[in-house]
Amino acid sequence: MMMEAVLSNADHPEYGVATIPLPIPREQYDRCVELLEALEIGDASEADCRVDSLDSAWPVLNRLVSTKVNLDELDYLAKRLDSFTVGEFSQFQAMAEKLHLTSMKDFINLTFCCQQATVITDFTNLKEVGRDHYMNIHGGCASMEELEQLDGVETAILLIEDNEGTITRYGVVYDNGIQLSQLYDGKHLPCYHYEADMTAVGISSRWEPENSRNVTWIYLPASKGQIERAMQRSGIADPKDMRLFMADSSFPEEVDVALDFRCDNIYELNELALVADKLSCDDHKKLGAAVSMAKPECASQIRRLAENLDLFEFAPGAHTPEEYGKYMIQKSGHFEYDPNLDEFYDYERYGLQHMDYLSGVFTDRGYIAYVGTVSLEELMADAPAESYQREQDFQMGGMT
Repeated sequence: MMMEAVLSNADHPEYGVATIPLPIPREQYDRCVELLEALEIGDASEADCRVDSLDSAWPVLNRLVSTKVNLDELDYLAKRLDSFTVGEFSQFQAMAEKLHLTSMKDFINLTFCCQQATVITDFTNLKEVGRDHYMNIHGGCASMEELEQLDGVETAILLIEDNEGTITRYGVVYDNGIQLSQLYDGKHLPCYHYEADMTAVGISSRWEPENSRNVTWIYLPASKGQIERAMQRSGIADPKDMRLFMADSSFPEEVDVALDFRCDNIYELNELALVADKLSCDDHKKLGAAVSMAKPECASQIRRLAENLDLFEFAPGAHTPEEYGKYMIQKSGHFEYDPNLDEFYDYERYGLQHMDYLSGVFTDRGYIAYVGTVSLEELMADAPAESYQREQDFQMGGMT
């Protein structure tokens, strides 16, 4: 459910307003930041945007009107709510009203625990009420056998008779002993994949303990502006003071293993993600095999492999000369394969002959060979101009 927020500068209402779509589409993020900067608001970590109005399907969020919010917090809350079911829609609003929540921090934390509450909007179907309540207090998980044996009506009656519900505009809510989650500390938004991305990268200062929970998450590929704001939220002025680690990844496993977060910087990782995000499923497998063969040592070298996959011949699933020969004859498209003549093909011999002049290798994903005209080392090396530009981006990253 999309929302639309009208934001302004409380100290300078004469500057006008900015209308921001929520959740903010990835390709519009930098433009939204520019609109706010023109009003001298939109700080990466401070709550400096006054909410003039909020057009949404969530009436309880009108409590934010006339308060100051942080853009990224507001966007994060919108993303969390956009994934909610109809049941969670009622649970969130009823609990927000019961608890008299008004702060962005509390709203965000409520998204992680409101699912434990039971909200009754229709007392005529006690069987369904009892079933929903049982699921709520068991973390949303129950076997079919449990549900078949459950007396939903009795469960609902016990809930109503033994507990004091709170009447809200969204139904009668029973909190079931909920303790408001404290996952969000007011600064470091918890990791949450709202849309498909290549990887979630945690950013923290090198001066923080290695097991510190003071982590800011960035989801790659991202815009340069998103990366810079993530650094600002972490209090990092110099990119060289940044510690990176990866939580989840859609990269091939071989890429995850090859990445060295002790030396790679966020901009190189982002460029790799931009390229990998456009690859097909088959090319993801091919990239994994290419990484196994070439043994790159950093994100920029992996990116160069991803950009030049057409220079590799790949036989997926081939782990022996015979399997490689069979792939080449039957599936590569180089031959007109006749299944009636299958017993006359010497797959192993052909595979060995072809491998003799390719100098490829067998990997867990299949056989792969590099057929480019320059060496693999040259292929993976950045051109001098690219290296210079990347270094400039890295140096300037914390200065804007």
